Amino acid sequence: MQRRTLTIATLSIAACALSTEAWAQKTPQTAAWPSKSLRIIVGFPGGSSPDLTARAFAEPLSKALGQPVIVENKVGAAGNIAADAVAKATDDHTIGLMINGNMTIAKLLNPKLSYDPLKDLQPISLLGVSPLVLTAPANAPGNNAAEFLQAARTAGDRWNYGTPGMGTVGHLGMELLKSQAKIAPVHVPYPGYPQVATAMITGDLHLSLLPPALANAQIKAGKLKAIGVTASVRSPLAPEIPSLSEAGVKNFNLEIWNAVAAPNSLPPAAAAKLATLFSEIARSPEMRQKLFQQGWTVVGTTAEGLRLRVKSDTALLGGIIASQGIKID
Repeated sequence: MQRRTLTIATLSIAACALSTEAWAQKTPQTAAWPSKSLRIIVGFPGGSSPDLTARAFAEPLSKALGQPVIVENKVGAAGNIAADAVAKATDDHTIGLMINGNMTIAKLLNPKLSYDPLKDLQPISLLGVSPLVLTAPANAPGNNAAEFLQAARTAGDRWNYGTPGMGTVGHLGMELLKSQAKIAPVHVPYPGYPQVATAMITGDLHLSLLPPALANAQIKAGKLKAIGVTASVRSPLAPEIPSLSEAGVKNFNLEIWNAVAAPNSLPPAAAAKLATLFSEIARSPEMRQKLFQQGWTVVGTTAEGLRLRVKSDTALLGGIIASQGIKID
């Protein structure tokens, strides 16, 4: 009897051990995650808006995770080189700081792209949003947005507009504005927004959609004129500038944004942990102030919130791409 009791006890212990081992094998790197440094890949150079945002989060995120957080810049192809690196990462410790296009329309613009943002990237959190500012040279005609747009209609294709390149939100947004406001300026791509602003100041460009942080500095210096923000209402980032809706361009709502994404291979528990931390850090008073100074209104969504935003923006910007036949080889 005693031997039988010992045998049953032994079998029970062995079964428990096997069960625990099986559970551990099914849930790797969850309770102990992260087990090493976390890498945030940014697709733009040091000092750029995405880079500044990533570095602002690095320290508080490191404290929360108990591991170093390293920001790595992989510049090129409007951020798509970095997005591709994130999509293909398999170390469970790599994420990316993304802009709109990297997570929405990249594949629509270039079917040959080596990653598909909707299939290969996992949303973590939408951090901040910002409208663009329709901006013109200081001596541009018109005393308000309505008068300026009327002058643009009269000018037709004798006017031009600048953007940081084909397929950027600035480019697609202007094409949408052309359609809705019945204007016809010609597109001129530049390496980046600073070069676009300089070209307007020197009179080489007639208009552009600029980020508020860049536009406000030049507007306050008297070098550029604000026409309106690309939102249905005025933005807290530039409350003195009317919305384009006030100028008669109804339902025009376009924003740039930055967000965090991870490869689909990142375990769900790790992704959930990151989503919670990024959301909490973004909505802290200190980070709200930092991001506002960088030109962002804080959102700090859940992963599902970012997933819905990706879906809606893909539909909006994808519609412009399809109607205008825009492609990038």
